Amino acid sequence: MHPNTSIRNNLLAITACLLWATPFVFVKFTLEYLPPLTVAGLRFLLAGLIQLPFCKSPLGPFRLLRRETGTVLLVSLTQTALLYAGFFYALTLVRGAQAAIVIGSGPLVSALAAHVSMHDDKLTRQTMVSIVLGMAGIVTISLAAKPWEPVGLREFFGIMILLSGSVVSAAGNIVVAKKRGTLPVVELNSIQMLIGGGVLLLCALPLEGAPALNQPTGFYGALLWLSFVSAAAFGIWFHLLGHMKVSRLNIWKFLIPLVGALLSWILIPGESPDPLSLFGMTLIIGGLVYSQQKGSE
Repeated sequence: MHPNTSIRNNLLAITACLLWATPFVFVKFTLEYLPPLTVAGLRFLLAGLIQLPFCKSPLGPFRLLRRETGTVLLVSLTQTALLYAGFFYALTLVRGAQAAIVIGSGPLVSALAAHVSMHDDKLTRQTMVSIVLGMAGIVTISLAAKPWEPVGLREFFGIMILLSGSVVSAAGNIVVAKKRGTLPVVELNSIQMLIGGGVLLLCALPLEGAPALNQPTGFYGALLWLSFVSAAAFGIWFHLLGHMKVSRLNIWKFLIPLVGALLSWILIPGESPDPLSLFGMTLIIGGLVYSQQKGSE
């Protein structure tokens, strides 16, 4: 790969992860007005609609669904419907520290899945060291929350759901990566979010009731940002899955908890860094830096 292309791809990966790190404040705000599955469904349905004007044809996503039905449905289930339904439900069962550790294992799960499923994406020493440093940083930051209480059956079930979500997400990444160059990215992202958002709303109706849409302007502003983040970040990610190895691309996801912690210290009153969290962040940064070193494999 040409050096300039590699730099551009890494900058795009960083951009996607920075976008993914911002929603937590807006999610917290929207959940004050509507329940989680409803918010998630509206978010992704709107994100799918936002992308329609950027498709080559407004009917392009639906033609793609007809041509690649199995792939589109699999991606919409793994990347949106199942992933976010499980994520929101699991957060009602586990504490933040456990959730951070399990969600932070995503790059490792993706790397292992790619190693097994793709002949040209085998694990290297450099990738493994980077992932281990990133995982150590996630665990260290989570320990700062002092999760000393024993994990009961309820939390164990929640942890298993989150771990399953990491596996489901990795499977979706591999499906897209294996279709390199054959799927139009914007059309795929639009239709998978329209389907995924619709499924989430259908699941929300019997569990949470019909959504009350007479909400304040601030709610819709937050929802619009969440939808833009989903549309832009997933669009970038699907593009990169056609140009980068799954294992190396997913290392950048360690940026999400890193930036998320920084934003929480800046924006949420009463939250501030402690030495253990700062040490964990140093480990994550070390892993990211090492992953970009030449001649380290």
